[in-house]
Amino acid sequence: MQLLRAAVIVENMDIESGMAVLDVGCGPGRITVPVAEKVGRQGSVVAVDIQAGMLRRAEEKAKKAGVSNVRFVQAAAGEGRLEKNHFDRALLVTVLGEIPNRDVAMKEIFDALKLGGILSVTEIIFDPHFQRRSTIRNIAERAGFLEKRFFGNAIAYTLHFEKGTGREGP
Repeated sequence: MQLLRAAVIVENMDIESGMAVLDVGCGPGRITVPVAEKVGRQGSVVAVDIQAGMLRRAEEKAKKAGVSNVRFVQAAAGEGRLEKNHFDRALLVTVLGEIPNRDVAMKEIFDALKLGGILSVTEIIFDPHFQRRSTIRNIAERAGFLEKRFFGNAIAYTLHFEKGTGREGP
């Protein structure tokens, strides 16, 4: 699945040097490390995962890659541990279906992004916690996000949402 390659996900996010990026449910760091490389020394990544073992694996991967601009946080999405209006980009890669209270988590991510910030949600049908596009759109819109872009197809895709002012309207 070409769409789910880390490089493709990162490239589609238009990440620039110096940005602050949030990787929610970072797992073993498959996306965290390429993002950290892309934002460079002036940028930063906060990698969040509920599992200590996954965070250790991600930290090892970052260390091997020589990136030192990642902060690892053991937390569940929606716990209220994220800084508000801080991030330029946020990622949820095949993780949304594993979050018990998706509405609370999505609102926390919305609040953590700066105005104009982008949330990227990637799903693949082979994931046992696969979320349909309509489900994700509904959760994101309830939090205040506006759908901006769609990459892929019904079985493997990435959706981008923007944090707007709430005054966009027709």
